[in-house]
Amino acid sequence: MSTTSTPRRTVLRALAVAVTLVGGLTPDWSGAAVAAEPPTYTLTIRHLDRAGQAPARYVTSVFGISGAGADRTEQPYDASGVTTLRLPKGRYLLESTLFTERPADGTDWIVQPRLDLDQDTTVTVDARTTAPVDVRPADGSARFLQAGMFLDVTHEGATRMASMVKLTPNPLRVAHLGPDSEPGSVRQWYDTYWASDTDTYALGRTFSGTRALTGLTHHYTAQELATLRIRGAARPGGAGTATFDLGPTPGPAAGPTIGLSQGMPFPGTATVHVTPHRGTWDLSFAPPGGDGARTNRYFANGLALRAGTTTTQTFEGPVLGPALTDRAGVERDGDTITANLPLLADGDGHVPSAPSFDTAYTALHRDGALIGTRSGADAAAGRAAFTVPAAPASYRLAATVTRRAATGATTRVNASWTFPSAATTGPTPLPVSVVRFSPELNPDGTAAAGSPIRVPVTVQGAAANGRVRSLTVSMSADGGASWTRLPVDAGAVTVPNPAAADTAVSLRAELTDTEGNTLDQTVVDAYRTH
Repeated sequence: MSTTSTPRRTVLRALAVAVTLVGGLTPDWSGAAVAAEPPTYTLTIRHLDRAGQAPARYVTSVFGISGAGADRTEQPYDASGVTTLRLPKGRYLLESTLFTERPADGTDWIVQPRLDLDQDTTVTVDARTTAPVDVRPADGSARFLQAGMFLDVTHEGATRMASMVKLTPNPLRVAHLGPDSEPGSVRQWYDTYWASDTDTYALGRTFSGTRALTGLTHHYTAQELATLRIRGAARPGGAGTATFDLGPTPGPAAGPTIGLSQGMPFPGTATVHVTPHRGTWDLSFAPPGGDGARTNRYFANGLALRAGTTTTQTFEGPVLGPALTDRAGVERDGDTITANLPLLADGDGHVPSAPSFDTAYTALHRDGALIGTRSGADAAAGRAAFTVPAAPASYRLAATVTRRAATGATTRVNASWTFPSAATTGPTPLPVSVVRFSPELNPDGTAAAGSPIRVPVTVQGAAANGRVRSLTVSMSADGGASWTRLPVDAGAVTVPNPAAADTAVSLRAELTDTEGNTLDQTVVDAYRTH
């Protein structure tokens, strides 16, 4: 192209003039080192529809992978179906979407992962080479929701991606174009979602090799799928529509995906059947309501689901209380103590992003003297940070959150921890623990009045794995005004539920670990009788 050589001629002319002006000498360029412009070649792309004619409409993209055109992205178009462009020598990825005249006839997607441009080249994108994509459940009543096909190709350390998102049930046909790429350099993913009146299907496939897909057909049987039940627990005043989002866990192997977002009745249960070989799955759940503008969400990420098995994730079920997840705890970095201690994790241990609360308060004491307090939404979520003196001292961290009775189980949580601490040279975990109560309750979150119930007791944090020196568990049937101790036997206590229906049962744990660090934790109105 003329633009390639013009800058160089201009520079040489300017240099010649400069030399003439300075010395009146004729310049000698015989030994000069002049950077050569990279060679360029003409790429011609011919587009043919299923009848071998110019398509009614198409979109073609060319992405540079390596060489002087590595950062180039071009979308050539000509109504004749034949386009030309001039590009530097190098490796390119080409994708083309050809649309049929009638939308019901579907779309053709053709991908050439390896286009080595080292001479003038003609590529023919021919819809007649494509084969259908037909991935679906065996459930004939299921309706198509959406699908996405993604491809990436890697060469000389650079990766480029092409994608096709399908939002209608109209047919999709795909094809590979061109020579094979290097082994393992082409990766491709396909995700499709279907739903019947009772079940949803999340069907994903992954591929790796030297070529893009030419067609894909698989009709899943029930035995190939894992079942995930997503349950929204009942609570007073909480009826409505919840939403959940589901998709493969992000990561290099999982690749991109479009995921799924759906509504479901609350309380209620949604049933989703997924393909285990797509990898682990991430689930988020948003119950109806929320605290003003803040939308509350729970997350269950990295779910490993096996074919032929059923996994249930229950959200907002009792007993709500403190929990220590992988990212939760208390740490000290230099002279800053930071708490991330969720106080209202649900019965399955899901941590709310914006828990419903009336009041929330967190305080830190050092050797009996108050260091500071925090309140509001962060305190309700168990988050607080304090600057403290460097010298060693004994600390007491106390947190309280209250909720209206209409929110259901757990109207108040009190928790306090004691531990020693001194300045650190980097982030260092501090020895705190929590106790989880996990009774088997009815679907509405209640237990039978007048009947004893076994409540498993689990220690999380510093005192876990046999590091408990002492643990006392108590119950109350009068909102915590009085307490009755319960013996801990084989990791559980037996609670004698009060005889009266609609009576709240509160639970308390007092713990000391083997290093002398303590926990005092109370969950008021942990569950109710019926």
